[in-house]
Amino acid sequence: MALTGNWSYPTTMRFGAGRIAEIGEACRAAGIAKPLLVTDRGLKSMDITTRTLDLIEAAGLGRAIFAEVDPNPSDANVEDGLKFYRDGGFDGVIAFGGGSGLDLAKTLAFMAGQTRPVWDFEDIGDWWTRADPDGIHPIVAVPTTAGTGSETGRASVITNSATHEKKIIFHPKMLPAIVICDPELTVGMPKHITAGTGLDAFAHCVEAYSSPHYHPMSQGIALEGMRLVKDYLPRAYADGTDIEARANMMSAAAMGATAFQKGLGAIHALSHPIGAHHHTHHGTTNAVCMPAVLQFNAPAIRNRFGPAAAYLGIEGGFDGFCAFVDQLNDSLGIPRTLTDLGVTDPDLDTLVDAALRDPSTGGNPIEMTAENTRKLFEACL
Repeated sequence: MALTGNWSYPTTMRFGAGRIAEIGEACRAAGIAKPLLVTDRGLKSMDITTRTLDLIEAAGLGRAIFAEVDPNPSDANVEDGLKFYRDGGFDGVIAFGGGSGLDLAKTLAFMAGQTRPVWDFEDIGDWWTRADPDGIHPIVAVPTTAGTGSETGRASVITNSATHEKKIIFHPKMLPAIVICDPELTVGMPKHITAGTGLDAFAHCVEAYSSPHYHPMSQGIALEGMRLVKDYLPRAYADGTDIEARANMMSAAAMGATAFQKGLGAIHALSHPIGAHHHTHHGTTNAVCMPAVLQFNAPAIRNRFGPAAAYLGIEGGFDGFCAFVDQLNDSLGIPRTLTDLGVTDPDLDTLVDAALRDPSTGGNPIEMTAENTRKLFEACL
């Protein structure tokens, strides 16, 4: 079966090896005449980035890049990026990279024509209606990792540098117009990034599947996303040049982000403040927290994971699934605890407070309280 195709979600995804060659035409189709490529510092000088800039320039669309993006992008990055974007007279962004680059790029396109501060558009109630939709510029997204699925999302996660809180900025028009998913761009990912980003996709699927909200389509997407990660992440980790595995992991990433329209949960509620305060890798943090959260949610999800385990070819129902998660983490070199991940002297009061205010708590199948959330953090440490 050829791993290539075009799909619409309503975003249009162009999927397949070598399709980065279409970047110039994709920009024009999205209505972008002068794009700014936004990525992170680590990707700035890599061959895949240079090659993409060459393709953009050859298409007559200029050559411009902004790469001052932190691993957990912040409001300071937004401010610097907006000045660069507006001063340069750009009319759209190419969101290039992993979750950090994609999230910042989407925020720059969203904020390009806004007059209110970014925090006025946090994903609370109907705050998104405060935005001027005509001031939102088009986005072409090019993921170079297979994890966050930000390329199919209508939101970005930005860290408030004053409070060290991760905030979700949301608007329906933040959804990229066109996505180029080219698995060849992920071939050079280091093993630990392959593992961490892949397990981020897995966490999205697990939490969406666990969420009590009603969304049968997301439920099915989450289940198949888990299967793709189970079957192909070990292969991508073992051999980074395995294009079939890389392609299926890119699909799993997009599926996870699509599925979590049904909701996330305690994994992300814990991971967001940990990442904001201790600067840990998001997907790896999710993976460390997942075993404890599964046990925390067991009374509500045990029966639901029986059929899921059977579909995934895992014996033993929910307990077998939990054992599989432990084994998968170990095989991918994931630390067993947050302490092993480098989280030292955490301020539990601050972390608990931030977790309970995180929008992800609303999708957890067990109600999160100050008492049980503290115990959950302690179990992860």
